[in-house]
Amino acid sequence: QLHLVESGGALVQPGGSLRLSCAASGATFNYYAIGWFRQAPGKERVGVSCITSGVVSTYYADDVKGRFTIFRDSAENTAYLQMNNLKPEDTGVYYCAAGEYHYCSGYEPAAPGYWGQGTQVTVSS
Repeated sequence: QLHLVESGGALVQPGGSLRLSCAASGATFNYYAIGWFRQAPGKERVGVSCITSGVVSTYYADDVKGRFTIFRDSAENTAYLQMNNLKPEDTGVYYCAAGEYHYCSGYEPAAPGYWGQGTQVTVSS
């Protein structure tokens, strides 16, 4: 059973940066594709970015492409989302999730079966 814990959310001004972390335990982290999702107030949760396991590939939603970077550190069993040039529309609760497989489906992990509890990101002046 894979257990995920997010951290790093905060209040930040527009144009600022944050790095979110997703620490994994309880199973072989390297097997799973990992994705980040955002749930804005009053809206559905949507995929933001995904990183495969093995031969690493990364995928991004159009609204974050060029501003966000997803990467993983296998030695630390942790995935990260580096967010630069943040905008107010990036505000929301960010969740990391692990897919049941090693690959992504679009910019989400295929069949996400494990979720963290979420971390709040607020972009406001």
